[in-house]
Amino acid sequence: MSDTKYQLCLSLLNKCKTLKSVQQIQANFLKTGVDTDPFVAGKLILHCAVSIFDALHYAGRLLLQTPNPDAFMYNTLIRGLSESGTPQDAITTFIEMRRSSIAHLDSFSFAFVLKAAANFRFLRVGMQLHCQALVHGLDNHIFVGTTLISMYAECGGIEFSRKVFEEMREPNVVAWNAMLTACFRGGDMENAARVFDRMPLRNLTSWNVMLAGYTKAGELELARKTFVEMPMKDDVSWSTMIVGFAHSGCFDEALGFYKELGEVGMTPNEVSLTGVLSVCAQAGAFEFGKIIHGFIEKAGFNWLVSVNNALIDTYSRCGNVAMAQLVFERMPGNKDTVSWTTMIAGLAMHSQAHEAIQLFHEMEKSGNTPDGITFISVLYACSHAGLVDHGYQFFLRIKGKYNIEPAIEHYGCVVDMYGRAGKLDEAYEFVCRMPISPNDIIWRTLLGACSIHGNVELAEQVKERLSELDPNNSGDDVLLSNIYAISGKWKDAAAVRRSMTTQQIKKTPGWSMIEVDKILYSFAAGSGQNEIAEEAYEKLQEIMSRLRVEGGYVPQVGSVLHDIEDEEKEDSVSKHSEKLAVAFGMARLCEGRIIRIVKNLRICRDCHIVMKLISKIYGLEIVVRDRSRFHSFRDGSCSCRDYW
Repeated sequence: MSDTKYQLCLSLLNKCKTLKSVQQIQANFLKTGVDTDPFVAGKLILHCAVSIFDALHYAGRLLLQTPNPDAFMYNTLIRGLSESGTPQDAITTFIEMRRSSIAHLDSFSFAFVLKAAANFRFLRVGMQLHCQALVHGLDNHIFVGTTLISMYAECGGIEFSRKVFEEMREPNVVAWNAMLTACFRGGDMENAARVFDRMPLRNLTSWNVMLAGYTKAGELELARKTFVEMPMKDDVSWSTMIVGFAHSGCFDEALGFYKELGEVGMTPNEVSLTGVLSVCAQAGAFEFGKIIHGFIEKAGFNWLVSVNNALIDTYSRCGNVAMAQLVFERMPGNKDTVSWTTMIAGLAMHSQAHEAIQLFHEMEKSGNTPDGITFISVLYACSHAGLVDHGYQFFLRIKGKYNIEPAIEHYGCVVDMYGRAGKLDEAYEFVCRMPISPNDIIWRTLLGACSIHGNVELAEQVKERLSELDPNNSGDDVLLSNIYAISGKWKDAAAVRRSMTTQQIKKTPGWSMIEVDKILYSFAAGSGQNEIAEEAYEKLQEIMSRLRVEGGYVPQVGSVLHDIEDEEKEDSVSKHSEKLAVAFGMARLCEGRIIRIVKNLRICRDCHIVMKLISKIYGLEIVVRDRSRFHSFRDGSCSCRDYW
């Protein structure tokens, strides 16, 4: 074949974005007789295995149909499979390649199949592959050696990573970076720092590995120091700092890095934009999210599916599902499964269960196949709306219609669904019938339902199971103590508390966050006295007085878990973090603005009543995102319809 024809074939393939278009091109190749050319066949397999979504199976068929496939074709398929959801198939293909009399194993064969072993955490298989690389004399190849370092680290064999590295004759900067990453993967920051100091040559990746390692380990000051000392920074550097600080709950600092990125003259890219939108979503920074949305539209990033998906998630989790829907409906390109799932999850969080179910059916009609996460979102919607029968039918469809094996999360959703509806016996029976062993989260979900409905007897049985699976979880003891206290069993509640003290189990502190003038303010019950806290307390006292006079507010002291005087109980519930955050928002925000709060724990019944009264008496709209859902308070009622 002439060079011109080769170029034409490559040009046609590069334009293919779907499997259907590849098949059309292949039909053209068949007509012209070029399909038997090894170069063309190899490029077809490469395109299907690496460049086209959901075409890996077709790449496998192409390999089977190709007479005398060469090493490139096998390596290409192994590469695609190693990065897929079934990396074990890459190992099977590698074995078939070994048996082939035509294709010969090379460094790429081992590098790609070792990546498969790493992705599937196959330490034993990885060791066998290492032995085969030794037999073929490829263990000292820099590409294979580097992949071995990474494979052992992924499989938990950091000591083997170190041995491979030490035996390398002349490790290049990529090998040094792999060893650096391996140290962090094994949680060995001390040796990571030593490796970094010993490196004869560093590149930008070396510095970025250090940033990622430090931020993932929560060593934010070390990450900041490394970042400041970097001679050059790229998009990955900035994105790592933004996302890393956000994951540690340092939202202000994360947003600060994003602002600084623009100040130094760099343009945000897809990674940094999705990263900072994730920060906004976690922190409930609605106003900041709107600014970023404006930049996305102006800079022309709105055609990126990942960015649109992040926007949908941000608006949903910041309490404005209408804006999320607008982004979803106006997406310029094709929506993927993540787009549909994110929007369904947003509707579910906002108590719009029927709308979420309707969108699920629209997704099916659109040709997008729901995945396991989609079903979690639909089951969540049914659970929080009391649609038990609907939810169970969806659960049956996971396996029945889509042949997806239900995961522990799906079973947890069903338990939650029965529990919230007060069907505790059905929930317990369902747990006992589960084909997979229920974990601590399943039992904890059932314990939470016992707390909501005051079932002391079942709660004690469930707590026994939890004590075996996760004995040091403070939340379980708090829930049981809560159940005893509400039932008036103060001695039992006190015994649980004494046990927590003896075992040095600490209760997770509650906090609430509010964005005011693009600045995030955090409040906790019993916060220390500073100007911000004093302003919030002062406004809260004024609000509570008015609620008592005009709304007939009576504190729900049943939320307090101690056998103390009613006056002390009232004082305790009056200082919950969400009340302080709302009071601060009312003091600072202009009239007519929606007050948006993010809370790390479940909102208590007293705070729920207070929010409803404030929305009615002050004519405000308050949106609270607690640990599991949104509560939109307006005109004295809540979107959850008091079902949470």
